[in-house]
Amino acid sequence: MTSWQNARRILCIRPDNMGDVLMTEPAMRALRDAVPGRRITLLASPSGAAVAPYLGCVDEVITYEAPWVKNDSQAPPEADLQMIERLRAASFDAAVIFTVYSQSALPAALMCRLSGLPLVLAHSRENPYRLLSDWVREAAPREGGVPDDGRHEVQRQLDLVQAVGAHTRDIRMRATAFAQDHEDLDRTLDRHGVRDKQGWIVLHPGATAESRRYPAARFAQAVSRLHAETPVLVTGGKSEHGLASMVCQGNARTVNLAGQLSLGQLIALIGRARLLISNNSGPVHIAAATGTPVVDLYALTNPQHTPWQVANRVLNHDVPCRNCYRSVCPQGHHACLLGVEPQQVADAARDLLAAESRQRAAPPPAMPDSKPCAPKGGVQNNNGSTTCIRWESMPPITTALPR
Repeated sequence: MTSWQNARRILCIRPDNMGDVLMTEPAMRALRDAVPGRRITLLASPSGAAVAPYLGCVDEVITYEAPWVKNDSQAPPEADLQMIERLRAASFDAAVIFTVYSQSALPAALMCRLSGLPLVLAHSRENPYRLLSDWVREAAPREGGVPDDGRHEVQRQLDLVQAVGAHTRDIRMRATAFAQDHEDLDRTLDRHGVRDKQGWIVLHPGATAESRRYPAARFAQAVSRLHAETPVLVTGGKSEHGLASMVCQGNARTVNLAGQLSLGQLIALIGRARLLISNNSGPVHIAAATGTPVVDLYALTNPQHTPWQVANRVLNHDVPCRNCYRSVCPQGHHACLLGVEPQQVADAARDLLAAESRQRAAPPPAMPDSKPCAPKGGVQNNNGSTTCIRWESMPPITTALPR
């Protein structure tokens, strides 16, 4: 009988957005590392699948536009039957269904049952009966309380996989661009005359949900009040070129890069930036995964998606309709974002830039437990001696696997 301890091929189901996949990375890494030789296959939407090559914990990706998740797919029911057959043929040992608090895991659980998966783990408010082998009960929201007690999305998924013995001490999010991405980025920046050795600020004015978009005109005002000495590089997809142009208008040190970067180049750009200013969108989670400070214009639609374990300023205006979990403002006033003044954005950015400058100027910490050792394991000093480095104390390096 299959158990989680001997499950070697695990299907991770996360069919929503790129940011959701990024916030699930620590949990997937915990799953992969829990059992030697374990392999992780990610079932994701096209946007979620796109980021998978930059995560060191994913071995294989299956792209699927699930009909129970918002998307523009017009695929007929036959496509769902074909996916079930594909999963059945793959003979996975187990599946983990990752959901946000407002989603139901049961459609994906039914697909897993029809695919013959023996072990299926998920959160669920409803009794799943035999659809789940491992049920982590979802608590009903307390009256007037924060949904899911405000537990962060990353922690929610870490708590889920801990139920089947997957633990990790390193709960940071990780995403790493390839060397080719950095080279391509350098060529793009060179064409725009960006050669600032002090780095740059990235500003991302778009978001997939209308309810999470701070007005472009206000972003432009914030940039003009920031008086940045380094370039402000404005990013977005091809369809957001006009939006980015509105931010750049009248701001001499801004550069419109909308539609010019691949996802890998965007990860490289944000990872090398001094600061990201953004709506609550995928780039915020890229910043968290690359250690870049964030000013997050955070609409109060969902309290669980703030920047994770990175220096940040989260800006919004409190409203009675907070935690609506809606893609379109149900009140039509967008007060949770419109209540934030451009000067507040500029001030928050200056605070984080000042902190980053102080950190850069601080002397490096002393190496732990230094002692003489063989040159192969240390650093050669000017006086001819060698200082030993305990490599296990250094942060691990994540290398993405090419697809």
